[in-house]
Order: sequence, then structure tokens, then C-alpha cells
Amino acid sequence: MSLPLSHLTSASSLLDAHGWDSGWAAAFAPYAAQGLVPGRVIRVDRGQCDVATDEGVIRADTAFVTPHDPLRVVCTGDWAAVDPEGVRDPRYVRACLPRRTAFARSTSSKRSEGQILAANVDHAVITVSLAVELDLGRIERFLALAWESGAQPTVVLSKADLVPDPVGLSYLVEDVETVAPGVQVLPLSSTTGEGLDVLAATVAGGTTVLLGVSGAGKSTLANVLVGEDVMDVQAARDIDGKGRHTTTTRNLFVLPGGGVLIDTPGLRGVGLWDAEAGVGQVFAEIEELAGNCRFHDCGHESEPGCAVAAAIEDGTLPVRRLESYRKLLRENQRLVAKTDARLRTEMLKDWKRRHAAGRKALEMKRGHGR
Repeated sequence: MSLPLSHLTSASSLLDAHGWDSGWAAAFAPYAAQGLVPGRVIRVDRGQCDVATDEGVIRADTAFVTPHDPLRVVCTGDWAAVDPEGVRDPRYVRACLPRRTAFARSTSSKRSEGQILAANVDHAVITVSLAVELDLGRIERFLALAWESGAQPTVVLSKADLVPDPVGLSYLVEDVETVAPGVQVLPLSSTTGEGLDVLAATVAGGTTVLLGVSGAGKSTLANVLVGEDVMDVQAARDIDGKGRHTTTTRNLFVLPGGGVLIDTPGLRGVGLWDAEAGVGQVFAEIEELAGNCRFHDCGHESEPGCAVAAAIEDGTLPVRRLESYRKLLRENQRLVAKTDARLRTEMLKDWKRRHAAGRKALEMKRGHGR
């Protein structure tokens, strides 16, 4: 798939249109001294990538930058140093500039590997379809990954035209706002145009990545924002609203109003990858409450003076919210522990301590019962 260039005035504007700035120029200086050419990776597939340079879009091989760490492979959104024109065929990516931000998740494999989805992203648009029932837990997962990446998240509730009742729609927006503190929640319809102007203003400038499950409407939204049919679109299944994985690669497009957009394939799984800070950001109200607990290591279960338990009891904190917070923290801790021997030892010690405390409490309870 080639980059749509119809709205660019000349090839020399390509770098600026893709987000090139003085900071990137300074970081690239050592590579410029070697005679290499800067460019932004707009698509990667099978060991090769499309790179937007001032010469135009070129095809380059990534064999020279294929590290053992899957998080360091060449990714859509990277700024690359490539061979100059006419040096060799095929041309090669010789290096990538250090990333400012990176959106990563854990893979579904048992090897505890991370997968880089997009690099140097400023905005993360989490697309959620209103054609199916809201999954608040999944939204929390996406938000945790987005905050951890360093990008500013926005939640788009797509296909809002399927909820014609304004009151009902407002309730859905409110439900999502309760799990997305500090995040804009925007109902949007590509059919009626509702919310599109707000989103276009939000993503103008910088780099935006579209995230969501298949059938959420990402490809349709990408076409609307870019102003061209750059992505194939298929209808979601009527029976469950699930999509057919129209998008199979991550693609970067220049937006006519400024900025660039990365569309991603629908994600079946949203596994955390070292996202403790992101989880804390999503559940900011629980972290704030925890700061008022009597004990700094409070487990928010049966400890005296627990501010979180008190909030559950008086109804200001939903039980589902606390359960989701615990679940994501446990998942993240287990994942990190698989690659951190010291943390595994600490977790084992903590489990033994809690087990001993529970056994002692049970013995005391039995003693009082006699």
C-alpha cells in the first residue's frame, strides 16, 4: 500500500509532513555525517519497510536492524537512517533514532515477549463500537497501555448513530468516563459526521495511533480522517458485531489538517507489558484513596483504617473497579516477574508471608471457638 500524497505540494515537504522537527534533526546529525538519509517508517512487512524520505517513499530492507529484543525491531512510526539513493539495491535501514514514545503489549505466546505496535506516538485514539455492549474492563486495559506508552489517550465511541436516544447515549458516555479519568470520551459517527470535527482538531499535529478490536470502525475512521479511501472496509458480523480483520498491517498516513495517523489491525488480546504506571493512571482514584490508608502496604481487604475499603462500603468506589484494578496489577506483576528473577523472589517471599499470616489467623479463630 502506498502513501496517499495528493495533498502534498512537493516531495521536499515529505519529512515535515511526517513530523520531522529540530529535535529529530539533532538526533540524526551523526547519521547525516555518514551520508545516510532520514525517513519515517510508514509500513513494515516481512523484513522490509516503506520509508517516507525527501526523495519520496522508498522500499528498504531491515536486515541490519533486527535485534533479539522484539521491542527493538523496526516499527511503523520509527525515524530511520537509510542508504542514500543510488548506493545499492535494495537499500537498507541502517539504524533507527531513539523513540520518544512506544506503544507495546505482551504477545499471546508463552515466552513472555513484548510486541511493539507503534512508535513516536503523541495521541492514542481507543475506538470502541456502540454496536455491541460496552466492555469497560477492555477499555481500562487499552487505557493502561496508552498511558504507559507516553501518549495522550482519547476514547472514541464509534457508530453513535446506532444509539439514537440522546439520553441513552449520554449514559454510555458517562459509563466510560467513570473508567477513564482525565480522558476525553467522544461519541462519533462516520455516517452522520457527529464528533468528527472535534476528533480532527484533537489529532491535528503530532502522531495519532488508532487502537481497538476488529469491527470497532478504525478503518472507516481512518478513511474519513485522511480524506481518501486508504483502508479497505468490511461490515461487522450482525450476530456479534465482530469484524473480519480488514487491516493486517500497521500503516501511517499524512492527515490533510496536519499530523499523521497510524491505523493498526484489530487486537484480539490486550495484554499488559510492564504497565504499572499506566494502570495507576487509569485507576487514579484508587491510588489516591490508598494514600490515605493507615498502612502503606495495605492490601485493601480486611486491614483496619483502609480508605479503599471504606469507599467501597459507602458506595463511592464500585466493587467492579477495585476488582479490575487488582486484576491488572496482578497480571502485570506476573508478566514482569517472568523476566525479573529478583521480583520473582520478592513475590515468593510475599506469598509465604501472607500464607503464614492467614494460617495464624485461622489457628487463632479455631482457638477462640473451643
